[in-house]
Amino acid sequence: MILMNSDNKMQQKLRHDARALLEQDKVDRIIGFEPGSLQFTTTPLITRDKGDLDRLVINPFIVNNLAVFLPDLKGRIAIVSKGCDSRSIVSLIQDNKISRDDLVIIGIPCPGMIELRKVEKLTGKDRDELDDVARQGDTAIIGVDGKASEFPISEVLFDNCLGCEFPTPQDYDILLGEPAAPFAQGSASQARIEELKAMSPQQRWEFWRKEFRRCIRCYACRNVCPSCFCHRCFVEESEPQWLMPVPRWQENLMFQVMRNIHVAGRCTDCGECERSCPVNIPLRSLTREMYDLVDELFHFKAGMDKDAPPLMTHYEQEEAEDLIR
Repeated sequence: MILMNSDNKMQQKLRHDARALLEQDKVDRIIGFEPGSLQFTTTPLITRDKGDLDRLVINPFIVNNLAVFLPDLKGRIAIVSKGCDSRSIVSLIQDNKISRDDLVIIGIPCPGMIELRKVEKLTGKDRDELDDVARQGDTAIIGVDGKASEFPISEVLFDNCLGCEFPTPQDYDILLGEPAAPFAQGSASQARIEELKAMSPQQRWEFWRKEFRRCIRCYACRNVCPSCFCHRCFVEESEPQWLMPVPRWQENLMFQVMRNIHVAGRCTDCGECERSCPVNIPLRSLTREMYDLVDELFHFKAGMDKDAPPLMTHYEQEEAEDLIR
């Protein structure tokens, strides 16, 4: 994998700054990304060992929202943060799950992350058959069988990245690189959602019933979500028992409906729920619709102001009331 010059410079600065933070005892741990066990992947790195810092990377595959780890870690933490990650961090601060004073946020202006499934579809090759996947500006360069092909970057980015409004972290202590402009592909980001909206209610019902028949209720979507921070999830309650543990489609659908209500006003459209799903259920079609409804009804976007109260904890007189039936 070939790094863009900007990525390489940011990567070197990240390693330098992370080392300085540990050596000066300004933080107890660093949370970042290191190469994954498979090519074109990364995995979270949580360390207090300066010897691990040369494994820190910045590339088009740092997809994880690292904010999910913060509530369970003690001490002062330095965390690598993309735009959507930073909003999740701010949301956790609003909910008093973490303290801003315990954080050093290392911001990364994010130009969008590459989705390997889209690359595989474009090339007709499995990711193990790819020689290289790289980005140069607005172009994705994909090497297959010793030959390089170029594609518009918009064809390989995650859908949520195509519609990202805030690619630069909203809150940071250190910013690596220059602020990034919002991506101008909102319609492409919403294409699958618009297809669902164009369906009749019965067609949508059949669509989701078919999708949730495939759900194995592994809870990966819940576990990877920074907004799902309850110590005991409602699905684990037995008095009352909200859902049966058997993964029937009815219970699976109800789980997602209730989860989306719980994270309303906290979801930052990071796309982690859909990315983590082992059976590829298009969960973002639900979460993004809720994200847009919250914005439409309450003029509220998650994670924009750490000093603002969480959405569902207060009432504004100017809020629209036409939703009340």
